[in-house]
Amino acid sequence: MEHAFSDDCTKMNVRALFLGQRLNMKALEKSKQLGTSPFIIKVGENGYAVLFRYGIAVLFGVNMLEESSFLKDIKEFIIEPFETPETEETEIKLDKNKADGTEPEFIHVSQWNIERLQLVAEIIAPSLMLSHYESRMTEIFDRIEPITTNMQTGKIGGRQTRGLMRHIGLTLSIQRKMVGHVEIEEKPELLWDNPELERFYVRLEDEYELRERHTALRHKLDLIYRTAETMLGMLQERRTLHVEWYIVILILVEIIIMVGEKIL
Repeated sequence: MEHAFSDDCTKMNVRALFLGQRLNMKALEKSKQLGTSPFIIKVGENGYAVLFRYGIAVLFGVNMLEESSFLKDIKEFIIEPFETPETEETEIKLDKNKADGTEPEFIHVSQWNIERLQLVAEIIAPSLMLSHYESRMTEIFDRIEPITTNMQTGKIGGRQTRGLMRHIGLTLSIQRKMVGHVEIEEKPELLWDNPELERFYVRLEDEYELRERHTALRHKLDLIYRTAETMLGMLQERRTLHVEWYIVILILVEIIIMVGEKIL
């Protein structure tokens, strides 16, 4: 894909923003785009934005004023926006004497082109989403811990049951988004048309540990789901046992009344 980059450009700031639950890509596709899979448009004077339907925008070479204007422009396309978007930042530097790769503090490319920006976005966007859900998992573990403590002491009621149901629902929602929307384990479509970038993609993927983090998150999701489901089952069994005891007590009371009537 041909697009002119400034000869003076030697580095670009990269800033990913998790804007909301989803972006209305069908409406956005009416905009003048530089490429698809993933969707990329021009922003400001020398900047670019790569947009993903799961709610993340990755900005390249965009200053704060341009970012503010851009966010106002796409506000109507954000579905269930977050009050405070989470962010992830890095920098890309041009080094014509090196192969595309990564350093501890930045990413370096051998040349500027749209495909390389798209590929970097294909790594930064899921990395930000993983960070978001990794934080959510920590919060859920913290919330479940007191419930398990209460169960051990026998102090648990209906409110905890509702909490467990919410945790199960949230876990299923995260699983659906990670599997159905992000597709971390799938190779980007971009590489089918640009196989020469595959080595660069692998280096980026290794640097950001996408597969390892995704696997760890899936294990946490499974653990939370199984734990919440087990605890909910125990609560239901306990409730059933209480009902059975109530029935036994009612039968005993009825028998006592009948015997008392006969004696009298």
